[in-house]
Amino acid sequence: MLPVGVLPLNLPNLLTVLRILLVPVLVVALLGETANGDLYAAIVFVAASLTDAVDGYLARRSNAITTFGKLMDPVADKLLILAALLSLVSLDRLPAWVAMVIIAREFAVTATRMAATAQGVVIAANWWGKAKTVVQVACVLCLIAEDGSPAWLDGLVYLTVAITIISGVDYFFGLRRLLREAEHRRRHEPTTP
Repeated sequence: MLPVGVLPLNLPNLLTVLRILLVPVLVVALLGETANGDLYAAIVFVAASLTDAVDGYLARRSNAITTFGKLMDPVADKLLILAALLSLVSLDRLPAWVAMVIIAREFAVTATRMAATAQGVVIAANWWGKAKTVVQVACVLCLIAEDGSPAWLDGLVYLTVAITIISGVDYFFGLRRLLREAEHRRRHEPTTP
């Protein structure tokens, strides 16, 4: 049982927890060899992706931003995408190298984000990060729905890899700039005796 206050019960946090709980459902739907498994997987993936779009909006709108939400929302997002990617690799619908590029980017950004936060530097999501998320979700959904490798889907996969890499590079350059600015401010702040 969680101590009181660890999980503030509000709708955005419940949506984040729901997204995490949908991850194993997605994997079972994809890999379980059940009738209409791809359809169920697509529905679960869309529902989980919609909770990602809605929970942050609701948290900001209702001023219900919590430490739990700040920590677990990106974790839930990554679990959803990573579980889908690994399942699709297992089904031979996605080359393993594509999944590894995306997974490596996600882990690298998450690790540096945590390190930067520990230094008091927070980098907000920007246009590239949002585009990366949208393209990854679209790509995964199309890979679930389309059992084959038409040219348009291959193009979408390569576009997803390109945007994932560009957003990662953009993130690291932005973080580097913010860390330099923070260091500059620390050096030039007046010291009190």
